[in-house]
Amino acid sequence: MRFRRFAQVFVAFIVLSEPVVAQSSTSDSGLSAKVEIWRHSRLQALREAEPTSMAPFTTDGCSGGMSAAWGAMARTFPWFARVFAHEAPWHGCCVTHDRAYHLGGENPKAQAGFQARLKADEELRLCVKGVADGQADALAQQYEATPEDVTAAINFVADRMYEAVRLGGLPCSGLPWRWGYGWPQCF
Repeated sequence: MRFRRFAQVFVAFIVLSEPVVAQSSTSDSGLSAKVEIWRHSRLQALREAEPTSMAPFTTDGCSGGMSAAWGAMARTFPWFARVFAHEAPWHGCCVTHDRAYHLGGENPKAQAGFQARLKADEELRLCVKGVADGQADALAQQYEATPEDVTAAINFVADRMYEAVRLGGLPCSGLPWRWGYGWPQCF
């Protein structure tokens, strides 16, 4: 019963904020890839300029309001905190992803940045799905659900998170969670 209530609230949150995004590929031949590579070239120019320094690493957990919404739900609804805790079970995946986004890739070249971002976003998706693979039985017991339902819900969230970061994480976007956010803005 608790899982259903959580699932309804969480799915409503995800669906209402879900971007309509085509699955990205490693190909750089499409228009969206060319626009992204152009943005990476702007970040490359900034990184190669003198003097440019990185800001210290910061994280908001899962960007786009996900960690903030999870925490607000936990503070507002005691049953939510008891059942689901104060952080999503995949919170660590988001912090790892933020580390990649903060740096913006080891290699400042535009094409390398494009590939590194694509890899970081796919690793985020796989990490979140790995939570389902590794913890479905324990989470099912905690959430009073079946392991299959927990896995389906987490896989759904992983795919929506991937789509969200592909859409909202472009470099030089002005957003605080953009690729290369450790570097100064590069509008």
